[in-house]
Amino acid sequence: MNDLHFRVDTGPIAAVGKPGVPLDFAIFIVRLVELAAVLATGAFAVAIVRDTLNDEAVAIYARVVFLATIAFGVLAEMLGCYDIDAQFSLRRAWQRITTSWITVALFLITLGFLLKSSESVSRGWALGWFAAGGLTLLVLRSVSTLWVRRLKTRGTFNQRVAIFGAGVQGERFAKYVQAHDRLTISLIGFFDDRRDGRVSASTANVPVLGNLSALISMIRDGGVDQVVVALPWAAEVRLQQVVSRLALTPVKIRLAPDLASFVFAKRPLVMLGEMPLMTLFDRPISGIDATIKTAEDVILPLIILFFIWPLLLVIAVAIKLDSRGPILFRQLREGFNNQTFRVYKFRSMYDDRTELDGINQASRNDPRVTRVGRILRMTSLDELPQIFNVLQGDMSLVGPRPHAASTRAGGRLFSDVVGSYAARHKVKPGITGWAQVCGWRGETDTEDKLIKRFEHDLYYIENWSLWLDLYILFRTIGSVLLPRNAF
Repeated sequence: MNDLHFRVDTGPIAAVGKPGVPLDFAIFIVRLVELAAVLATGAFAVAIVRDTLNDEAVAIYARVVFLATIAFGVLAEMLGCYDIDAQFSLRRAWQRITTSWITVALFLITLGFLLKSSESVSRGWALGWFAAGGLTLLVLRSVSTLWVRRLKTRGTFNQRVAIFGAGVQGERFAKYVQAHDRLTISLIGFFDDRRDGRVSASTANVPVLGNLSALISMIRDGGVDQVVVALPWAAEVRLQQVVSRLALTPVKIRLAPDLASFVFAKRPLVMLGEMPLMTLFDRPISGIDATIKTAEDVILPLIILFFIWPLLLVIAVAIKLDSRGPILFRQLREGFNNQTFRVYKFRSMYDDRTELDGINQASRNDPRVTRVGRILRMTSLDELPQIFNVLQGDMSLVGPRPHAASTRAGGRLFSDVVGSYAARHKVKPGITGWAQVCGWRGETDTEDKLIKRFEHDLYYIENWSLWLDLYILFRTIGSVLLPRNAF
């Protein structure tokens, strides 16, 4: 947390710290201690069973311990066990260490299987060592995290940072630093060349200490470790003049984000060749996640259809016997990327009272709903034909519910109530969704109900995972058995 840099791809843009010399040294000690712990616990485990082994077996056990130590060192580095965030967050550290240690175990098991040498090592010994080694690593990381945090509190890792530019841009940068206590930065003051009264004595509770010459003088006296230039990027000439003078000094010089960048401060930064680009919005459920979602929407519907086709047949007969008209009701709905498609539902209203345009949502004791339709709507069984929409690729099993463009909440169109309503259409609509299992289903007769549904839909889009989908499907069963707000 000494040098400012942007976290690339894996998270939001944030001022986080690269280790300076003191912090780097502390992390180096943590590395050595944890590697020594793996080696020591392995050696101790071998010593316990030494009397039961011959010299050849001891050599095999020693090689296993040495190989595990090397593998852990490599995997721990790759999985971020020694990144800055893992030094100050015990939860992250434990997660990454546990993942690394389990991966080491799987690696050794696989290697032993391929080399046909797994029988040479006692399973009881291996399990005992991995349990003891893993516990030792977690205890040591707990101690090291407390140690690093204490040093951080004392300011051991802090760099003395001066900000050149006491305008709005510099003020926002200073407030950002002050709001993030995990940054190893001590703001020593602002510097600015303007002398016409436009610069106050202090900004964001940080004093203004002088002009560029005063800053250079302080650097020469060894009072500054790093300078952050907080000038508008449009002021190219002035920016180059300031940087050209600071470049002659032996400190690191950073350029603060322009004002527009603060608005999108949590957006990820990616590199296009050598040029950084800020990702303002990404396509949700992309890459491998999109492949998993597609597989889910092919495999699960076919499995479900195999079990429920007799129920579909019974419902179809009941609808036909209850009232005249078609079994299925088809209506235009808005789907992925605001494209319209025809959604399939079991007809639950009298055929001459159904609405294709100017939709009025069904309400309690709605006279348009048939006797069979009332049961279907209460149990959401009228939605079952949408499995065919899923197989056609228009919908997903889980996602925001599709609505007709003319549907209203409190007398106003959905898109008029929530200006960013179309954000729901970043993913395919679903037969069930997070809003529905949380109770926000049925008639949206007030704007508040729509807003709540919209908030739940956005939460689903931003936090999608296969496990969330399975959880929603599981809760949907309960929602069907114990319906609320459906009529």
